[in-house]
Amino acid sequence: MSTSLAAAAGALLALLGLGACCSPVVARSAWQARAPGCSQRLQHPLRYVVVSHTAGSPCHSPASCQQQARIVQHYHQQTLGWCDVGYNFLIGEDGNVYEGRGWNIKGAHTGPTWNPISIGITFMGNYMERVPPKRALQAALNLLDCGVARGFLRPKYEVKGHRDVQQTLSPGDQLYEAIQSWPHYRE
Repeated sequence: MSTSLAAAAGALLALLGLGACCSPVVARSAWQARAPGCSQRLQHPLRYVVVSHTAGSPCHSPASCQQQARIVQHYHQQTLGWCDVGYNFLIGEDGNVYEGRGWNIKGAHTGPTWNPISIGITFMGNYMERVPPKRALQAALNLLDCGVARGFLRPKYEVKGHRDVQQTLSPGDQLYEAIQSWPHYRE
């Protein structure tokens, strides 16, 4: 199937509300995100997904993950001066996906080369010494399947670790090792 045909099929599924693989994503309003100041749109379907970690505190419940998402957004907006939280999606140890900039708005997760051509997914926590729980890893994989089903990602998308595209320790040694076993991972 051609890329444009796959994108059209995904868009049709989205319009029809189909895409059984798509788990609910915690909306920005649910985690009480501040209003974004970003509007630069991404061109779909995207080829790349960049996986990172926040290197901050983990969260284990919806309440603590919502608070952690607000902390990350506050840091990005108030300290770094960005227009919003830098990631498209944040993954909590509670097994939920939290909407950052979402599928449509360009992130600020990996620098000017990768931000316009990728979706940035971050795991909330520090994964140098430990792996995120299986439910968090599965939530990320389900999100990627949903991205393909809805035409946001190419069927043959590539997953990269943050350290594959930028000089950083992110996504942490243990998470980096885990994503290398994902079917779409490419160094």
